[in-house]
Amino acid sequence: MSPSRERLVVIGGDAAGMSAASQARRMRGPDELEIVAFERGHFSSYSACGIPYWVGGDVAEREELIARSPEEHRARDIDLRMRTEVTELDIEGGRVRARELDTGAEAWTSYDKLVIATGARPVRPRIPGIDAPGVHGVQTLDDGQALLDTLSATRGRRAVVVGAGYIGVEMAEALINRGYEVTVVNRGAEPMSTLDPDMGRLVHEAMTGLGITMVDDAEVTKILTGADGRVRAVATTSAEYPADVVVLGIGVRPETSLARAAGLPLGDRGGLLTDLAMRVRGHENIWSGGDCVEVLDLVSGRERHIALGTHANKHGQVIGTNAGGGYATFPGVVGTAVSKVCDLEIARTGLREKDARRAGLQFVTATISSTSRARYYPGAADMTVKMIAERRTGKLLGVQIVGREGAAKRVDVAAVALTAGMTVDRMTALDLGYAPPFSPVWDPVLVAARKAVTAVRAAG
Repeated sequence: MSPSRERLVVIGGDAAGMSAASQARRMRGPDELEIVAFERGHFSSYSACGIPYWVGGDVAEREELIARSPEEHRARDIDLRMRTEVTELDIEGGRVRARELDTGAEAWTSYDKLVIATGARPVRPRIPGIDAPGVHGVQTLDDGQALLDTLSATRGRRAVVVGAGYIGVEMAEALINRGYEVTVVNRGAEPMSTLDPDMGRLVHEAMTGLGITMVDDAEVTKILTGADGRVRAVATTSAEYPADVVVLGIGVRPETSLARAAGLPLGDRGGLLTDLAMRVRGHENIWSGGDCVEVLDLVSGRERHIALGTHANKHGQVIGTNAGGGYATFPGVVGTAVSKVCDLEIARTGLREKDARRAGLQFVTATISSTSRARYYPGAADMTVKMIAERRTGKLLGVQIVGREGAAKRVDVAAVALTAGMTVDRMTALDLGYAPPFSPVWDPVLVAARKAVTAVRAAG
């Protein structure tokens, strides 16, 4: 390495890591900045969010989920080393130790600047049988391929999904689409713990209506196996549910074992803590982004772990700009997320009731039923909107939406309002688009805002 040329080392070859590497390369050419990236899997720069739709058959080919191949990155003067896992960080020495997974060869690589984009790992409860053949977590493209291989080799058509969060409901849909009998075993009282229970109940009813067996308030205690060692059932404290395949949809945790071992600062959820420039706190030349970090919630003012590709790509752009000598910041999030199970759309942004209580806020709620279009227009579909507003000021705190076609993306209006710090009273005057094929004359979000204004005034 030339004395005048810096080296940027990136750990992780997906959204945040390779966005950072690509942006840094745009900022500085190979004569000024050498970029070395390590990825332990077989694939780079892919859409993990698209895996359930690939598994379910909506996306025909795996390659459709890959935004940029290793060869394409290398053609842009990024030394991307696949199937290579970083096993140790030497922060004082400014180097990382990496092992080639296919050969076992190990070597140290020095860096001037470091990006940690190690992502998240699926939660795997410590119960008997959890590692049995036929039990799958779904976080990476390798995980998705392993699940598809199992589905292709399995004769039985019974699937159990453990967990009913975003991953769980999306995988339930994928398995329904593949013709499986699906049982969802959920620890909570209702599916989708990212919603308040009254909105989660709507999801439960819709999933049951789709032929999915919902088992709520159930703790999985054991994965039962047959004589061949493969999974045959999922056991709870009170019942057993036959299974030819099990998918873990319990959620993910930040993959920060390397950072923890190196003594880097972690938050309450185990994610790396960064400043607004995505620089790891207390370390001038180390950045981190994607599913391994905690970010500022602009509504509650607290740090949160949110694993979403949208955030990861934005983090990467900010990191690459700063590592390349420019300046950029990531101010935080309001917690917007959308999902679906078959034709049911689910959306939320901002705080739930329990989040608001935890933040010490007093609030009112308003829940309304409306339709996606004018009721008389063909195809109008029902939706329910719940809005949470601060009791004293009327400031918007959160919105949840459950409905059919046209429901989920309406949450974007609320996300903008949250980011702007709007009150529900101010929201009622928003000049939203109207025509009978697209909306009632009062959009459902505005109807909810009007009802929230009434609740705020009634609360004094």
